[in-house]
Amino acid sequence: MKNTTVKIKKYGKLVALVVCFTQLQFCHTDKVTPSAQQLSINNIIPKPVEVSSTGDSFQITNATKIYVQPGSKDVLTIGTYLSEKLQVATGFGLPVVELNGMLPRGNICLLLINDDPQLDNEGYRLSIVDGFVLLEGTTAAGLFRGVQTIRQLLPPSIESSTVQNISWDIPTGKIRDYATYPWRGIMLDVARHFFPPATVKRLIDQMAYYKMNVLHLHLSDDQGWRLEIKSWPNLTTLGGSTKVGGGSGGFYTQAEYTDIVNYASSRYITVVPEFDMPGHTNAALASYASLNCNNIAPALYTGTTVGFSALCTSKPLTYQFIADVIGEVAALTPGPYIHIGGDEASTLESSNYIQFVNQVQDIVSSKGKQMIGWEDVAVANIQKNSLAQHWHDGNKAKTAISAGAKIIMSPAQRTYLDTKYNSSITTIGTSWAGYISVQSAYDWQIGNFISGIGKENIVGIEAPLWTETIVTSSDIDYMIFPRLLGYSEIGWSSESTHDWNEYKIRLGTHGPRLSAMAINFFPSDEVDWSK
Repeated sequence: MKNTTVKIKKYGKLVALVVCFTQLQFCHTDKVTPSAQQLSINNIIPKPVEVSSTGDSFQITNATKIYVQPGSKDVLTIGTYLSEKLQVATGFGLPVVELNGMLPRGNICLLLINDDPQLDNEGYRLSIVDGFVLLEGTTAAGLFRGVQTIRQLLPPSIESSTVQNISWDIPTGKIRDYATYPWRGIMLDVARHFFPPATVKRLIDQMAYYKMNVLHLHLSDDQGWRLEIKSWPNLTTLGGSTKVGGGSGGFYTQAEYTDIVNYASSRYITVVPEFDMPGHTNAALASYASLNCNNIAPALYTGTTVGFSALCTSKPLTYQFIADVIGEVAALTPGPYIHIGGDEASTLESSNYIQFVNQVQDIVSSKGKQMIGWEDVAVANIQKNSLAQHWHDGNKAKTAISAGAKIIMSPAQRTYLDTKYNSSITTIGTSWAGYISVQSAYDWQIGNFISGIGKENIVGIEAPLWTETIVTSSDIDYMIFPRLLGYSEIGWSSESTHDWNEYKIRLGTHGPRLSAMAINFFPSDEVDWSK
C-alpha cells in the first residue's frame, strides 16, 4: 500500500495523471471480497501472455465514466465503443470524456503509451484495482483488443440484449498481452451462397470479440460473382443472379462493400477480397462470352463440382478484364492484399497456368497491392512479398517458402469450417477432408504442423467457411462456433500455453456468453458447458 501518482508518456510528451485516491493496491493480498475472484483463474479466450491477481474486485456502477486519451480521435472512438457495449446490459450511462488532470475513483481509463515495445501493434496492458481500470496500449488497435478482455472479465450476461439486474464486478490484478501471429483470420465464401452486409457485419463483431483481425471474402466462383465492377456490369447483373441449388443470388454494390470494409476497419480487422482465377470462373464466363476462348458464354452454374472452368489465358482481353477488376477493388480496399485464388485450375496446361499467375501478380503489384494465392500459385515465379495459403499440399507450400514467400496456414483437415464436427451431423457441412471436432480444431500447432515449415515461415492462421451447404446466418454460427475460439487462441497465444484439457474448461464457460450474443453454436459433448 502506498501513495501513488500515475504518469504516462504519450509518444514522448509526458502527461501526468494525478489519481485522486491514495491507496492503490497492486501488491499481493489474501483479502477476497464476497464478489471477487482470482484474476489468474480467468476464462479469457484467447489466453493472455501474463496474468497476476490481487484478489479484490472493481465494480462498474451507474456513476462510472470512461476516460480516454486527450486529443486522440481513435481512442475516443474506442471508448465510445466500450461504453455502447456495456450500456445495454448494465443500463448505465457510462459517459466517455477526455482525461484532464485527475482520474477520479471508480472509473475506467484508456491511454496510449510508448514504454513497452514488446506490446507491438496489438498488445495491451490492463491494470485493475478496486478503484479504477487502466487500459494501455501502444496503438489504438492494442486498446481495442484490450477492450475485448474487459468485456470477457465481466459476467457473461454483459452481452445480453436487455438490462440485467446484477453486480458488474471485474477481478483485480494485471494483464499484459500481445499476439503471437499477426494474421488471425476467417474466410467467408459469399459466392456459393450470398450473405447480405448485415450478416457479414455480425461476423465481424464476433471475430473482434475473440481478437481475430482478418476477414477474407471469397467474392467470386462458378456459382456467382458478388461485387459490383462498374466497367464490367454483367458480372453482377447476370453472374451474380444465382447460387448453389438455384434461386436468386445477390451482390454487393461498391458502396455496400466500402461500408463493410469501413466497419471492419473500425474493429481493426483487415478485409482481403478474393476473385478466384483462372479456374472457378463460370459466373464470369457466363457474363461475358469474350472471356471464353470460343467466344461462347456457358450457362450459369448452380452445382458444386469444381475444376471445369477457366478464363482464356491466351487472350489479351482477359488481362485487361483482370486489370479492370483488380483496379476497381484495389481502389475500394485500403488493406495491402488482393487474393487471386489460383486453385483447382485443372483444365489448363502447367505452362499456361504459370504464365497466367506471373502476369496477374504483376497486375496486382501495379495496383499497389500484394498478391495472395492458394498454395497452388507456388509453381509460378511468386514474389517475396506475396503470400501463399496452404490448404492441402505441403510441398507446394514449401516451394513458396523457397521463393521467399510467407504462408497462411489453412490446412483443410484442421481449419475448414464447412467440415462437419462428426459423422452424426447430416443436415449441413461436408466430410471430404474428414471431420473436425472441437478438440481437433484446437489441439495442434501451426508452427510444426508440416515438417520444414516453421514459425518463421508463417504469418498466421485462417479458417475458411465454404458455403455449398451453408444457407443462413444460423448455419454460419453453427459451423464457426465454437471452433473459432480455438483458432483465435492458436493465432494469438504462445504455443507453449496450448493445453486442450485446460482450454476446454475455459471454453465451457463461454457457452453462456455465446448464448447471450444469440450465437447458434454447436454444443459439443467434448466440453462441459455447465461450467
